[in-house]
Amino acid sequence: MKNKPYPYYDVPQMNDLKDMLLKKAALEPNLTAFVYPCETGEMKKSYKDLLDDVNAMGTWIYNKKLKNKHVGLIGENSYEWLVVYFALVNGGNVAVAIDKALPEEEMKNLAATGDVETVFVSETYFDKVNKKVGKKAYNLKNFEEMLSEGRKLLKAGNDEFIKYEIEPDKTATILFTSGTSGVSKGVELTNRNLAFEITHTSQLFEPRGGVLAVLPFHHAFGLIVGILMVVNYGFPIYINKSLKHVKKNMVDFGPQTMFLVPLFVEYFHKQVWSEVEKKGKTVAFKGLMKTTNALLKAGIDVRKKTYGSIRKAFGGNLEYIICGGAALDPMYVKEFHTWGIEILNGYGATECSPCTSVNRPLFNKPGSVGQLVPGIEVKTTEEGEVAFKGDLVMKGYYNNPEATAEALKDGWYHTGDLGYVDEDNFIFLTGRKKNLIILSNGENISPEELEMDFGRDDGVQEVLVYDENSKIVAEIFPVEEKLGDQEYFNKLMDKVNKGRPLYKQVASVRLRNEEFIKNASMKIIRYKNIPNPQTSAKTEEDI
Repeated sequence: MKNKPYPYYDVPQMNDLKDMLLKKAALEPNLTAFVYPCETGEMKKSYKDLLDDVNAMGTWIYNKKLKNKHVGLIGENSYEWLVVYFALVNGGNVAVAIDKALPEEEMKNLAATGDVETVFVSETYFDKVNKKVGKKAYNLKNFEEMLSEGRKLLKAGNDEFIKYEIEPDKTATILFTSGTSGVSKGVELTNRNLAFEITHTSQLFEPRGGVLAVLPFHHAFGLIVGILMVVNYGFPIYINKSLKHVKKNMVDFGPQTMFLVPLFVEYFHKQVWSEVEKKGKTVAFKGLMKTTNALLKAGIDVRKKTYGSIRKAFGGNLEYIICGGAALDPMYVKEFHTWGIEILNGYGATECSPCTSVNRPLFNKPGSVGQLVPGIEVKTTEEGEVAFKGDLVMKGYYNNPEATAEALKDGWYHTGDLGYVDEDNFIFLTGRKKNLIILSNGENISPEELEMDFGRDDGVQEVLVYDENSKIVAEIFPVEEKLGDQEYFNKLMDKVNKGRPLYKQVASVRLRNEEFIKNASMKIIRYKNIPNPQTSAKTEEDI
């Protein structure tokens, strides 16, 4: 079966995260849940280990009088972070995930916004946070001691945490939007939201092997899709603690699936072509790709053997990259497909737990952001804005009724994205409602279209298109070899403008020497980077 509708995948059913861990430990107790580097080399945790650790941590947390509290989590990706997260949610506390990379003052503000008094912090960031964020901080370097005390309490008959019953519509977690406006709001997701997202989105895609977890856990895509969904399926998760180790982790662990944002895809793509160019084989490689694609059309697949060196760099087993967080040029999908790695583009927002659509392995459409998650509704408004309704839509923005009322109308979450839905419930995006450049002649232009065309050039590392005095400007952060090369980018501008109506043409290119400011999703924050803020877009979505 190729690129046709086919049945949804059978997914392990669960009611909440507590139910999920109990079922995994009962049905597959010895199966590997997590693998991660540690001081002695490599640590493996089974589903029984995971449940035992969560119960011990939850009992310890209860013993510290943390019940029905909003509790912060700050730190790099780690098994310890996840155990505390599970323990908080499964005990009725609200887990508030805060980006470790934020300035101290912003962490403090987010903690205050989320009514956080107590935080769990990794050793790396403890000094930065202690006595500055919240009122009480626990250092995760003492993780094993916490577990030991919790086990003793359990052995002594303290079963209050274990007996706690999850309330479906109670807030389970607060995740902050890292929208491109720079204004973070606390998204309240309930136990029902999480369970629905995990079980229904999984019907569109299932991993067939290990997953390397690269995206930050404080981010909805990295946590709910990249971790919780995989746990429910029962495949091992390899935890990447630092981006500088991604290449090594891929080789060491050999993942079958990775969940990434476009920045990673673009980086990996440029690395492949850079190696080809260093060997002086660009023309020959392009010819080889044409031949490969022709053979594929004839039903002959030689990709594994032909592109073995590329696949080896990704660990040798990588079959799928699920990509979300921002727009992805279809060119990347096509070229990775030629190399034998399928990129399935997805879409959503933190406000939707977060995934609302994803392309399927055997049913996908180039240029789309995927097929609608089963069990939810989608529509486009008269203005062309995409909106969703269903059990994955957030409870609201914490302590922010005005913003909640603006985003949720009659149960529909209005995304701010412009697009359309086809007859197969595939979603296609055309731009951001608030990003639209409205020129003095009344013409509307989506900057994303121009940014994508500039971004295809090997000399462009990052690009932002905006309106300045009714003229379209493309501001570019070049790759190192092209820094300051105005002539090169003026020629690129002419190439991009060719065939476009005059009102859609870029008037000038402006070069910069440093990266644009980005949010946690690695999307450029427009209002902080555009010289004329009153004409910039202010967006809130996450994925």
